[in-house]
Amino acid sequence: MAAVDPLTAGAVFIATAATDAVYVMFTSAVIARKRVPAANWSAVWYLLSSYAVISYTENPFYVAFAAIGSWAGAYASLTFLHRPPGGPPVGAAPE
Repeated sequence: MAAVDPLTAGAVFIATAATDAVYVMFTSAVIARKRVPAANWSAVWYLLSSYAVISYTENPFYVAFAAIGSWAGAYASLTFLHRPPGGPPVGAAPE
């Protein structure tokens, strides 16, 4: 097995954390039925996830950094996008 490059491991972590945050934004835009923002977030989502996949296919150990980054991205995005129960989704037009 090849050695783990700390820079690549960190980049995979950041890319997957950002991927999950972008996925939350994509889902929110879809729920709010906003086509252009949903399409934009979808494009960013695939760019970020492609980087992570390309990186960890070279060394399977990077999957661990991808999983940790994925968890951190989802946790952080839901923390920062917290809405009270029953509130509108992020990106919804104000009433």
